[in-house]
Amino acid sequence: MKEFQVNGVNLQCYPLTAAQRLHNYTVMFCPFHQILNIGTGLYIQMDTDFEMLREAIYEAYWRNDFMRLRFHKDVDDTVYQFLVPFEERDIPIVDFSNWQEEDARRQMEEWTKIPFKRFHSPMNEIRMIRMPNGYNGIYMKIDHMTADSTAVVGFYKDVLEIYCSRKYDYPAPKPMKSYIEALEKDLAYEAGSAARKRDEAYWKAIIEDPDEPMYTDFNGMTRLLTQRKESNNPDLRSAVVVSVNPEAAISKYQLEKEPSDQLMQFCEEHKIPMVCLLLMGLRTTLSKFNNNEKDVSINSCVARRGTLLEKKSGGTRIHFFPLRTIIEPEMTFMEALKVIQEEQNKLFRHANFDPIEFRSRRTRYRQMKPGASYESISLTYQPLTIRSQDDNIPDIPYKSDWYTNGVAGQPLYLTVMHRVEDNGLCFSFEYRKDAVTDYEMEYLYYYLCRVLFRGIENSERTVGEILDMI
Repeated sequence: MKEFQVNGVNLQCYPLTAAQRLHNYTVMFCPFHQILNIGTGLYIQMDTDFEMLREAIYEAYWRNDFMRLRFHKDVDDTVYQFLVPFEERDIPIVDFSNWQEEDARRQMEEWTKIPFKRFHSPMNEIRMIRMPNGYNGIYMKIDHMTADSTAVVGFYKDVLEIYCSRKYDYPAPKPMKSYIEALEKDLAYEAGSAARKRDEAYWKAIIEDPDEPMYTDFNGMTRLLTQRKESNNPDLRSAVVVSVNPEAAISKYQLEKEPSDQLMQFCEEHKIPMVCLLLMGLRTTLSKFNNNEKDVSINSCVARRGTLLEKKSGGTRIHFFPLRTIIEPEMTFMEALKVIQEEQNKLFRHANFDPIEFRSRRTRYRQMKPGASYESISLTYQPLTIRSQDDNIPDIPYKSDWYTNGVAGQPLYLTVMHRVEDNGLCFSFEYRKDAVTDYEMEYLYYYLCRVLFRGIENSERTVGEILDMI
C-alpha cells in the first residue's frame, strides 16, 4: 500500500490484484480501450418513482464501495487503486418508451463502446431508462477492472432491495461487505503465502506434463493445419489465436424453460454442477469438430466467490485457467462428467494463482509463439439472477440485457446465464468477427445442445456413441 496525493488529498492506494492485472494487461495492448466496458440493463414492468430510484442508486454507491473505485498511475507507470469516500454524480433519465426496442438496444450499445478515462475518474456510468411496453429501469456501463458479472448482479440486487424497502416497506437489505477487506486478503495471498506456494507447485506440474496438450478449434482443424504448414512443423500442437482486429459481436440463443429445466434436473439428480455439464457439452463438440480428438482444453472461468466476504464485496475476481480432459470414446457420458468434475475441483482449489504468470510460464516452457494457446473458447456460467438471490423483491416481470462493447480480446467467449423471467438458460456467445460468423455460432450452439440432450437422456451412452449420433 502507498500513499499518493490525488487532487490535493492524501489517499491510501493499493496494488492491483491478479484479476485486475489480467484486465490491465488487456487494455495496455489493445488500442480500443472500451474492451473492458461491460454494458448491462435491468428493466421492471411497473410504474417507477425515478427520484426514489435515483436515491436508491446513491445509497447503493455508498454500500457497495467497489463502485467508488478509481485508478492512479505512478511515475514508473505502475497502476494503483483507491476509493473515493463519497459518490453523487448525475444520473439522468432517458426516455425510450416510444422507440422500437432494437433501436434502444443499438443506442445502448453505442454508449457501451465509449471508453472511460482510465485514471482519477469514475469507472461506471448509470442512466435510468424508460423502455417500451411499460418497462423501466437502469442501464449501467462499468469497467471490468472494478466489477465482474457477480458484482454487477449484486449491485442491481442491492439497488432493487433499497428501492423496494422504501416504496413497499420491505425489509432493508443486509449490509454489503468491504471491497478493501477482500482486496487485502488477495494481496496477502500474493505476498509469498503458503497457499500460493502450493498453487504454484500444482500449476508447475500442469505446465511440465510430459504430454503436451492439443489445440482444438471451434471451427475445426483449419487454423492448426494452416499454422503447421506455415511453420513447417507437422507436430505443432498450439495455435496463435490473437488478432490485430478485435472487432466483435454477441450472438444470443435462448433455451426454452422446459429443456433448461431438464438440464438442471439432471444436474440435481446426479449431483453434477451445471458448469461441468456445459464443459462436457463444449469439449465433446470441439472433439467432434476436430476429427474426434480425445485431448481437449477449454478456458474455464472461476468466479472465486466461495466465502461470504468474496460473494458480497463486489470487485472483479474472475480467473481463467485451462481445463484439460482426455476422454476415451469408450467412456460413458456419466464417467466423462465425473472426470470433468474432478478436474474442475482441482482447478477451483488452485484458482487463486496469477493466471498471467501461469500463461507466461507455459509459453516459455513450451516455447510457444506469442499469442499461441491450446484453448479456443472460454466458458463462464453465471448461476444467479436478481430474483434467485433473495425474497425481498416483489414478483414483478423483469428483463435484463448485456450489451456488446464492439471488441473482444478472445476469439470466442461463451457466457451461460439464467433468464430473469423464467430461470431458463441464455447462451451468449461473444465472438471476434475475424474468427467466426454468426452462422457458425448458431452451428456451434446447435451441436452443443445435441451433445447435452443426447447425453442426459441416457447417461450410460458412450462418448463415442454420442459423437456418432450428432
